[in-house]
This record gives sequence, structure tokens and C-alpha cells, in this order.
Amino acid sequence: MAGGGGGGSPTLLNTPTWALASCLKKHRKTALFEAVEKLKSVLMQLGFLSLLLAVIQRPISKICIPNRITNSMLPCNRVLLDSTKTIKERELASVQNSQDHCASRGMTSFMSQIGINQLNNFIFVLAVMQIVYSVVTMALGRAKMKRWKRWEDETKTIEYMAANDPNRFRFTRETTFGRRHINKFTNMIPQLWIKCFLRQFFHSVAKTDYLTLRHGFITAHLSSTNVLNFQKYIERSLEDDFKVVVGISPFMWLIVVIFLLVDVHGWNIYLWVSFLPLITVLVIGTKLETIVAQMALQLENQESVVIGSPLVQPNDSLFWFNQPQFVLTLLHYTLFINAFELAFFVWVTWQFGISSCYHEHVEIIVVRVVLALMVQVLCSYITLPLYALVTQMGSHFKSALLEEHITQAIKHWHTEVKRKKKNKLQELESPHYSVATTKITSPEIKLSDSTHEIQEISEESPKVNIVHPNESQIGVD
Repeated sequence: MAGGGGGGSPTLLNTPTWALASCLKKHRKTALFEAVEKLKSVLMQLGFLSLLLAVIQRPISKICIPNRITNSMLPCNRVLLDSTKTIKERELASVQNSQDHCASRGMTSFMSQIGINQLNNFIFVLAVMQIVYSVVTMALGRAKMKRWKRWEDETKTIEYMAANDPNRFRFTRETTFGRRHINKFTNMIPQLWIKCFLRQFFHSVAKTDYLTLRHGFITAHLSSTNVLNFQKYIERSLEDDFKVVVGISPFMWLIVVIFLLVDVHGWNIYLWVSFLPLITVLVIGTKLETIVAQMALQLENQESVVIGSPLVQPNDSLFWFNQPQFVLTLLHYTLFINAFELAFFVWVTWQFGISSCYHEHVEIIVVRVVLALMVQVLCSYITLPLYALVTQMGSHFKSALLEEHITQAIKHWHTEVKRKKKNKLQELESPHYSVATTKITSPEIKLSDSTHEIQEISEESPKVNIVHPNESQIGVD
């Protein structure tokens, strides 16, 4: 695909568009591959909207409305708007007025062709910003969760097994998990929420939280003989959630239309909207911390003495509306609104310049940009890791768990088939043959989800009866 056939590494321009998808398929990143497909659908929506605006811009520009209506609900002050117009904008306006049939009737076009082109540019900037913002947030969040790999590796050590000896008795309050979450203030709801609100800024996910929630998840959904890499499972679950976050739903486009309609000079709507993502992220973080604390309190109420590791009970009732996925929906809309804030700032600066009437109050612009960056940091380094861990504490496991165990079972099964086939060939090549019967049994898969289990799957291969070569006969049943 690289032109010229010369040496050197190919650049991005010479890289085929299917390379990323092929790489994801090769490494079995099914969720990320579906996320790429979702990105393609978002870009297709963008192309459709651009095409639609290009088709209807002339009919829309011919819709005439009275001048008194056009002077109401303006995003900028009329005097300031006229004074900040550049020479080029005045020339374009004069040319358009000379060709505008509404001007000859003493009226104004509902939306000029220039305005429609500017709106088209804004849609493009918003879609790109939503994709970039989601990718950056997920990448930074996963980078912080890399340290969980050390905690996961520790569960395989002798020290961890000794510390969590199933024959060891301890008071619930004396465990590391109990000392972190149980004290005299946690029994009162206001103090509990205040404590959890502050905790999300300082060591939001502790090692004891990870290990305790891991133990509770495995006990609730897996048999005791299963070995699960919980950190890898969380990463795969996050990949499944990523394909939801990068999308833009029709309701989100409706929100954009509403924001543009209420952008009236003097209302400072965008200033108040910029606080909404920050408040939502802080509330989500506090709620997730509260869920962990509530599981610790439930553990103490059920049993004051624990045997081995503290065993928390995953339950949907701990989440809003008994729906753990509702947290993902809130995060999705929070990321979108924050992306809208940044996209609007970039679009206004690019389209109208830094000295336009949109930037009349510099202090408001600074506050909006700072809040957007704060939400980016909080969501990436605090809320997203908390979400990835705590939402596993629902009553049901996610599909990523089933995919992992089925993949492991098939791989093990395939290895057994190859080994037995190799042994059979060695027997055929040996001077003495014996009648053999081959039986291939898949590895045991046990996943429990409240009321159902995936039982052991086994299959017998056809029986092969081998006769001595002197008889010149091989019988296959």
C-alpha cells in the first residue's frame, strides 16, 4: 500500500483503513472492534447531517420572517455584534442581501446560507470533540488502572493466601476493609455521604477495596475452582462500555438544538451548563464510594466475625433504580455535555475569532474552560476507575466473563485434541498396536448467576478400532 516501493516505515497516509480493524480482530478485541464500528456510524451520521443541510440550505434561506422577530433572542448584543463584524463579514452580508429575495420584501431570512454553513461546521467540531474526549477519558482511566495488575498478581502469592486463610477468625471491624469503612460516623447517612464525598479525592480505590470486591465477585458468580484474572475482566468490561460512550444518540442531538435555542445574550446559559458535568461527576463518585461503604456496613450487620477474607454481597439494590448501567448512562451524557462545552469554545474561536461577541466576558470563558478541564481530570482519574470496579457489584455478571471462560475452555479443548491426536499417530508408528478408544472431554465450566449454572460440556469423539497391519483392515465405527 505504500507508494514508490521504497524503504522506510509507511506513514499514516499510506496505512490502509482496514489495518486497525484487522489488528483488533487478530488480538480478539471484539469490544474495541465494535467501538470502531460505532465510530464509523457516528461519522456516517455526521456525513448525513452535512448532506441534509447542503440540500435544504436554499429552501431554508428562502423562508422569510419579520425583522422584529430577528432582533429578539440574539446570542450577542446587537450593538456589540455590529461593531465586531469584520470587513469580510460586512461584504458577505451585503452580497447576500443583494441576492436575498427576503430583503426585497422588507423581511429577513430565517437562516442564511452562511449561517447554515457555520452550523454545519459546528456539527463537525462537536462530533470530533465527542470522539476525542471519550477516547482520551478512557485511555487515561485505563492508564491509572494499570496498577491494579500488581494487586491481581499478589493474589497468587503465598503471603496473600496465608493472610486470607479460610481457617482464620477475625472481627469484621479489625479487618483492613472494616477499618477503612466502619466507624462511629458511618452509621449516620449525612456523615457517610460527606466522608465518601471527600474520600473520592484522596485514594479513591484502595488495595483492600479491590481485593475484597474481587473476592465477593468470584464467590457470587464463580465456583471455587475457577481462577479469574479480575483486572483483565474489568478491562474487557470497560471495552464493552466504551462502545456505548463514543456514540451520539438522537436525544443528544436534541439537547444540542435546545442549547443553541436558549443561547440568548444576558442569560449566560453556557456558564450554568458548564457546572452540570462537574456536579454530576462529583455525585457519581460519591455514590460509588457510598456503595462500597454500605457493603462494609452490611457485612458487619450480618456477622461480627469473619472467617478468612471479608465476603461482601453484590446486589443491584445498592445502585440507583436497581440499575448499575444507569451510572454508565449518566457518565455518557456528562461526557457529551462537557464535549459540547469544549466544542462550542473551539468552534466560536475558529469561526468568529477570539475577539468576537461570544467572548465578550473573558472571565466567563476562562471559568468554562477550567471547569471542562477539571471534569476531564476527575472523570478520568477518579470516577472512571471507581465505576469500572464498583459496577461489578451488581447481581449479574457481564458478558465479558462468559466470553473469557468459553475462550479458555475452547483453547484447552483444542490443546487436548492435538495432544491425543499426536499420541495416536505415535501409536500408529510403533511396531505394536493396541485397540484404543479416544474420549475427548472439554474442561469444566461453572458459572453461577443466582438461579442458573453452565454445566460441564463433554463430547465423545468417534471410536477408532485399529487392527494389526497383517490383516490389512481398519475398522471405523
